[in-house]
Amino acid sequence: MTIQLKVGDKAPNFQFDTPWSSSQDFYESIQNQNSVFVFLRYHGCPVCQMEMANLKREIELFNNKEAKVFVFLQSSTETLSSLVKKEDWPFDIVCDPKGTIFQQYVVEPGGVVKYLHPAGLIAAIKALSKGFMHRKFEGKETQLPAAFIIKSDKTIKYAYYGKNISDVPKPSILADNIEKNK
Repeated sequence: MTIQLKVGDKAPNFQFDTPWSSSQDFYESIQNQNSVFVFLRYHGCPVCQMEMANLKREIELFNNKEAKVFVFLQSSTETLSSLVKKEDWPFDIVCDPKGTIFQQYVVEPGGVVKYLHPAGLIAAIKALSKGFMHRKFEGKETQLPAAFIIKSDKTIKYAYYGKNISDVPKPSILADNIEKNK
Protein backbone atom coordinates (compact mmCIF):
# COMPACT_ATOMS: atom_id res chain seq x y z
CA MET A 1 0.00 0.00 0.00
CA THR A 2 1.29 3.42 -0.96
CA ILE A 3 1.31 6.21 1.60
CA GLN A 4 -1.87 8.27 1.40
CA LEU A 5 -1.71 12.00 0.73
CA LYS A 6 -2.22 14.25 3.73
CA VAL A 7 -2.91 17.86 4.63
CA GLY A 8 0.02 20.07 3.61
CA ASP A 9 1.18 17.82 0.75
CA LYS A 10 1.49 19.31 -2.71
CA ALA A 11 -1.46 18.20 -4.86
CA PRO A 12 -0.18 16.20 -7.83
CA ASN A 13 -0.82 17.82 -11.20
CA PHE A 14 -2.40 15.72 -13.96
CA GLN A 15 -3.93 15.81 -17.41
CA PHE A 16 -7.61 14.96 -17.57
CA ASP A 17 -10.51 14.34 -19.90
CA THR A 18 -14.16 15.13 -19.37
CA PRO A 19 -17.03 13.78 -21.46
CA TRP A 20 -16.85 17.08 -23.40
CA SER A 21 -13.16 17.96 -23.59
CA SER A 22 -9.77 16.30 -23.51
CA SER A 23 -6.21 16.83 -22.31
CA GLN A 24 -6.83 19.56 -19.79
CA ASP A 25 -4.14 20.43 -17.25
CA PHE A 26 -5.40 20.52 -13.66
CA TYR A 27 -3.13 23.36 -12.49
CA GLU A 28 -4.03 25.45 -15.55
CA SER A 29 -7.75 24.80 -15.15
CA ILE A 30 -7.90 26.07 -11.56
CA GLN A 31 -5.25 28.82 -11.81
CA ASN A 32 -5.49 30.45 -8.35
CA GLN A 33 -8.79 28.93 -7.30
CA ASN A 34 -9.56 26.48 -4.50
CA SER A 35 -10.86 23.14 -5.68
CA VAL A 36 -12.79 20.20 -4.31
CA PHE A 37 -12.16 16.64 -5.48
CA VAL A 38 -14.63 13.84 -4.97
CA PHE A 39 -13.46 10.42 -6.12
CA LEU A 40 -16.30 7.99 -6.74
CA ARG A 41 -16.48 4.66 -8.55
CA TYR A 42 -18.20 4.92 -11.94
CA HIS A 43 -21.33 6.51 -13.39
CA GLY A 44 -23.26 3.23 -13.57
CA CYS A 45 -23.16 2.89 -9.78
CA PRO A 46 -26.46 4.06 -8.18
CA VAL A 47 -24.65 5.27 -5.03
CA CYS A 48 -22.28 7.34 -7.20
CA GLN A 49 -25.20 8.80 -9.15
CA MET A 50 -26.82 9.76 -5.85
CA GLU A 51 -23.61 11.40 -4.58
CA MET A 52 -23.30 13.37 -7.83
CA ALA A 53 -26.92 14.52 -7.46
CA ASN A 54 -26.17 15.62 -3.88
CA LEU A 55 -23.19 17.69 -5.05
CA LYS A 56 -25.27 19.21 -7.84
CA ARG A 57 -28.06 20.13 -5.41
CA GLU A 58 -25.57 21.71 -2.97
CA ILE A 59 -23.30 23.40 -5.54
CA GLU A 60 -24.00 26.88 -4.14
CA LEU A 61 -22.06 25.92 -1.00
CA PHE A 62 -18.97 25.70 -3.23
CA ASN A 63 -19.84 28.63 -5.47
CA ASN A 64 -20.13 30.85 -2.37
CA LYS A 65 -16.55 29.91 -1.50
CA GLU A 66 -15.40 30.36 -5.14
CA ALA A 67 -14.25 26.75 -5.31
CA LYS A 68 -14.20 24.60 -8.42
CA VAL A 69 -15.59 21.08 -7.99
CA PHE A 70 -14.28 17.97 -9.75
CA VAL A 71 -15.89 14.53 -9.61
CA PHE A 72 -13.60 11.66 -10.62
CA LEU A 73 -15.11 8.53 -12.11
CA GLN A 74 -13.60 5.37 -13.55
CA SER A 75 -16.02 5.74 -16.46
CA SER A 76 -14.89 6.34 -20.02
CA THR A 77 -15.62 9.51 -21.96
CA GLU A 78 -17.48 7.35 -24.49
CA THR A 79 -19.85 6.02 -21.83
CA LEU A 80 -20.55 9.42 -20.30
CA SER A 81 -20.79 11.56 -23.42
CA SER A 82 -23.91 9.64 -24.45
CA LEU A 83 -25.47 9.74 -20.96
CA VAL A 84 -24.79 13.21 -19.53
CA LYS A 85 -25.08 16.73 -20.90
CA LYS A 86 -22.52 19.34 -19.93
CA GLU A 87 -25.17 21.94 -19.08
CA ASP A 88 -26.73 19.54 -16.55
CA TRP A 89 -23.61 19.41 -14.36
CA PRO A 90 -22.25 22.46 -12.51
CA PHE A 91 -18.91 20.74 -11.92
CA ASP A 92 -16.25 18.98 -13.94
CA ILE A 93 -16.69 15.24 -14.38
CA VAL A 94 -13.23 13.73 -14.81
CA CYS A 95 -13.10 10.45 -16.72
CA ASP A 96 -10.31 8.22 -15.45
CA PRO A 97 -11.12 4.72 -16.76
CA LYS A 98 -7.57 3.45 -16.19
CA GLY A 99 -7.46 4.84 -12.65
CA THR A 100 -4.30 6.87 -13.28
CA ILE A 101 -5.43 9.91 -11.26
CA PHE A 102 -6.91 7.63 -8.60
CA GLN A 103 -3.39 6.15 -8.26
CA GLN A 104 -1.72 9.58 -8.11
CA TYR A 105 -4.00 10.50 -5.21
CA VAL A 106 -3.64 7.04 -3.64
CA VAL A 107 -7.38 6.32 -3.84
CA GLU A 108 -7.34 2.54 -3.75
CA PRO A 109 -9.93 -0.21 -3.91
CA GLY A 110 -10.95 -2.01 -0.76
CA GLY A 111 -11.62 -5.68 -0.26
CA VAL A 112 -14.88 -7.58 -0.26
CA VAL A 113 -15.57 -6.70 3.40
CA LYS A 114 -15.43 -2.96 2.66
CA TYR A 115 -17.47 -3.47 -0.52
CA LEU A 116 -20.20 -5.36 1.34
CA HIS A 117 -20.12 -3.08 4.41
CA PRO A 118 -23.64 -2.51 5.81
CA ALA A 119 -23.38 1.28 5.24
CA GLY A 120 -22.69 0.65 1.55
CA LEU A 121 -25.63 -1.72 1.25
CA ILE A 122 -27.92 0.80 2.98
CA ALA A 123 -26.72 3.55 0.62
CA ALA A 124 -27.36 1.29 -2.39
CA ILE A 125 -30.93 0.61 -1.22
CA LYS A 126 -31.47 4.34 -0.62
CA ALA A 127 -30.12 5.20 -4.09
CA LEU A 128 -32.31 2.58 -5.78
CA SER A 129 -35.37 3.79 -3.84
CA LYS A 130 -34.67 7.32 -5.14
CA GLY A 131 -34.75 6.03 -8.70
CA PHE A 132 -31.03 5.75 -9.44
CA MET A 133 -30.59 2.64 -11.57
CA HIS A 134 -27.53 0.47 -12.03
CA ARG A 135 -25.91 0.85 -15.42
CA LYS A 136 -22.69 -0.28 -17.06
CA PHE A 137 -19.96 -1.64 -14.77
CA GLU A 138 -16.62 0.14 -15.22
CA GLY A 139 -13.37 0.34 -13.32
CA LYS A 140 -12.81 -1.49 -10.07
CA GLU A 141 -16.02 -2.60 -8.39
CA THR A 142 -14.45 -2.43 -4.90
CA GLN A 143 -13.06 1.09 -5.48
CA LEU A 144 -13.28 3.22 -2.34
CA PRO A 145 -14.17 6.92 -2.48
CA ALA A 146 -12.10 9.87 -1.32
CA ALA A 147 -12.38 13.65 -1.08
CA PHE A 148 -9.80 16.42 -1.11
CA ILE A 149 -9.77 20.17 -0.88
CA ILE A 150 -6.92 21.78 -2.76
CA LYS A 151 -5.99 25.33 -1.80
CA SER A 152 -5.21 27.94 -4.43
CA ASP A 153 -1.48 27.39 -3.75
CA LYS A 154 -1.93 23.73 -4.88
CA THR A 155 -1.51 22.23 -1.41
CA ILE A 156 -3.96 19.84 0.19
CA LYS A 157 -6.08 21.46 2.90
CA TYR A 158 -8.37 18.48 3.52
CA ALA A 159 -7.95 14.78 2.74
CA TYR A 160 -10.50 12.07 3.41
CA TYR A 161 -10.23 8.42 2.37
CA GLY A 162 -13.52 6.49 2.51
CA LYS A 163 -13.79 3.33 4.62
CA ASN A 164 -16.51 1.72 2.45
CA ILE A 165 -18.05 2.36 -0.97
CA SER A 166 -20.53 4.95 0.35
CA ASP A 167 -18.23 6.76 2.80
CA VAL A 168 -18.15 10.20 1.15
CA PRO A 169 -18.20 13.45 3.17
CA LYS A 170 -21.41 15.45 2.81
CA PRO A 171 -21.15 18.58 0.63
CA SER A 172 -21.65 20.79 3.71
CA ILE A 173 -18.64 19.21 5.44
CA LEU A 174 -16.48 19.76 2.38
CA ALA A 175 -17.65 23.36 2.00
CA ASP A 176 -16.99 24.07 5.68
CA ASN A 177 -13.34 23.15 5.09
CA ILE A 178 -12.79 25.61 2.23
CA GLU A 179 -11.16 28.94 2.94
CA LYS A 180 -12.48 31.59 0.58
CA ASN A 181 -9.76 33.30 -1.46
CA LYS A 182 -9.12 36.83 -0.34
